[in-house]
Amino acid sequence: MTLTELLPSVRQLSAPEKLKLIRILAEDLDNAEDISPLEPFKTYHLPTPYNNFGAGEILRSAGIA
Repeated sequence: MTLTELLPSVRQLSAPEKLKLIRILAEDLDNAEDISPLEPFKTYHLPTPYNNFGAGEILRSAGIA
């Protein structure tokens, strides 16, 4: 079953049922052996707006900040 097929049914659940589903899925992920797409001890470079002068103005003009 695909996520697209599941979503309409999940959206019809009551709030307590949705919370229970979240807990069940979180527990399944916690018990999974390897859910991380990251490799241990590898350095990942993440782009940030720090030291990118003008980034704030670009974000502000785009309506993001």
